[in-house]
Amino acid sequence: MTKEGGELRLSYIFTFWVPLAATWLMMSVEGPLIAAIIARLPEAKNNLAAYGVAFSFALIVEAPIIMMMSASTALVHDGEGYRKLRNFLQVMNLGITSAMIILLIPDVFYWLIQDVVGLPPEVTRLTHIAVLLLLPWPGAIGYRRFYQGILIRNNLTKRVAYGTVLRLAAILGTSFSLFYLTELNGAAVGAISLSTAVIVESIATRIMAHSTIKRLRETPAVAGSESERMTYGSITSFYYPLALTSLLALGVHPMVTFFIGQSRMALESLAVLPVITSLVFIFRSMGLSFNEVGIALMGERFEGFRKLRTFTALLASAVVVVLGVIAFTPLEEVWFVHVSGLTQELAALASTPLQILVIIPGFSVLLSFQRSVLVNVRRTKYITLATGIEVGTIILILFVAITQFNAIGVVAAAVAFILGRFAANAYLMLPVTKAVKERLHSI
Repeated sequence: MTKEGGELRLSYIFTFWVPLAATWLMMSVEGPLIAAIIARLPEAKNNLAAYGVAFSFALIVEAPIIMMMSASTALVHDGEGYRKLRNFLQVMNLGITSAMIILLIPDVFYWLIQDVVGLPPEVTRLTHIAVLLLLPWPGAIGYRRFYQGILIRNNLTKRVAYGTVLRLAAILGTSFSLFYLTELNGAAVGAISLSTAVIVESIATRIMAHSTIKRLRETPAVAGSESERMTYGSITSFYYPLALTSLLALGVHPMVTFFIGQSRMALESLAVLPVITSLVFIFRSMGLSFNEVGIALMGERFEGFRKLRTFTALLASAVVVVLGVIAFTPLEEVWFVHVSGLTQELAALASTPLQILVIIPGFSVLLSFQRSVLVNVRRTKYITLATGIEVGTIILILFVAITQFNAIGVVAAAVAFILGRFAANAYLMLPVTKAVKERLHSI
């Protein structure tokens, strides 16, 4: 039962959310694991920097497809919805893979990374190899997120977690095999491990969704339903603000890389940034996993809103407190030196940025809740505007901190990330409040 006294129960929200949280948590372990392996291979500083830059570019190419899980959770109710959104996905996947191939053209790539970003030639070469090895990544991400959304929509969140278990196993097996059995550089080891893992997960997710897809295909659209009225134009109108949101959010990483490349202690900052963000992502993942929970459980008339809001507050508080315990105690050194393999010098550089970023996982939980409200009322344009405000704030803070105050790059980035996310959360307060009032008053 999901209800008690006419309301959604916190225990049911928790049960629904835990497999998704486990999924994101397992994915968040990937970054620290790969960074730790790279840090133990030759030329660690150059390879950490190259891997971080390559991953940033893979993320921006992936950005338009990443919200496919939210779209399939919200839109795939029957065979008609499934077929139309699947076709939409296939076109999107073709487009993003083609974009990555263009980026990999040597003249384009070396001009962008070496001349524009300003990385040294050796780091640029390592980055180019890593991006090439990440070529399957964006398309595989779109494929598996589409089918994960279908599983979530049908209350099969445990299967999403099972797929991620296989993904993590593939990362472990591939990375350790390459570490011990080959002479590949660290950036290549990381890129091959990620590509292999996401391909394994996407295949497993499709297999686990087979019975659900079969049932969906046999389910006709109800006369007058959203699926029957759905056209590729309406899908585009719904999805493009979400795609633009991801493009802005993930596109900020190459911009941050550019600014850090012009900053004081640039190479050191690029080396420690993926280690810091990987740790913070472990706690941010708790919020990212909550987005589809809100979409699925909010209810047609927001019957679940109040309990979801309470769960948001509890979850946000928990992730901030736990990350704070790591950031402000000797556990910080344990993580950076003994787990991540950083030198004492790089670990000392990472300390202040981590402490600055302690509150950002709480902001991420709130943002996922706000987005779930707006997706449910089909007002996705506000999500895009909020992300634009966040990205604009990040770029402005980085520009001022680095060009006017000669700040250390990674410290400037941490401050920019915090202020940008706060601006986005603050902007969304008004449209979310308005949407909730309208929907609750319709009961």
